Amino acid sequence: MPYLSLPSINLFYEEVGTGPETLVFSHGLLWSHKMFDAQVAEFAKTYRVIAYDHRGQGKSEVKGPYDMDTVAEDAADLIRALVGGPVHFIGLSMGGFTGMRLAARHPELVKSLVLLETSANAEPQENLSQYKLLNGLVRWIGIISPIANKVMKIMFAKSWLADAAHVDSIRHWKKELSSNKKSIVGPVEGVIYRKGVEAELSKITCPTLVIVGDEDVATTPQKAAFIQQGIAGAKLETIVGAGHSSCIEKPQEVNKLLRDWLAK
Repeated sequence: MPYLSLPSINLFYEEVGTGPETLVFSHGLLWSHKMFDAQVAEFAKTYRVIAYDHRGQGKSEVKGPYDMDTVAEDAADLIRALVGGPVHFIGLSMGGFTGMRLAARHPELVKSLVLLETSANAEPQENLSQYKLLNGLVRWIGIISPIANKVMKIMFAKSWLADAAHVDSIRHWKKELSSNKKSIVGPVEGVIYRKGVEAELSKITCPTLVIVGDEDVATTPQKAAFIQQGIAGAKLETIVGAGHSSCIEKPQEVNKLLRDWLAK
């Protein structure tokens, strides 16, 4: 599992599988490429698959700036360096913020776009106070674990968290979440203070699939519908019982949607 040295940052990535086409997975805030383990394992059977960590997260270098424009350029540089041509870009939440900017500004690098649990808008004002408070606590305490339970309720569907069958998975992902250190405050600020890209949606011309969990409280189904309406020809799919981390909560359903999408 190598590092890619780009002009402004060293990014960690995982590459598996072979095939004539490449899938690139871009994760959500507070996670890493690991959140797509179920998708990487499935699609590496028939595709070249790359999953990477955003700057300041996972195993990538901790180095700003962390604004979404910079993060999107990181993705463009990674694709140029590792692939050199258009890819199927699959982004969840923060990865979706990245994907929309990438497809609108570098259309030659994106063959198709899949956006999961994301938004084209700036962070709603009603969310900012809560997120700023949580981020301030992490900055002060130095670790995220004391507020992990609060964040888990944002990241996962209420019904999924209440299901006893998911106890082991909940424990695993809470541990992953708690592994974040004080350095995560930079990426969090990059996300919560991001600018909206509503005006850029019309510039996205590649085939686009929008996926949202019906219990997503962070980027609601209404946000997904707004994206679908703003991108010509975009398709919208809703997953019942999924929240803000649908690729973890409902891996089989997400894999089927991706498989059907890519087959077209």
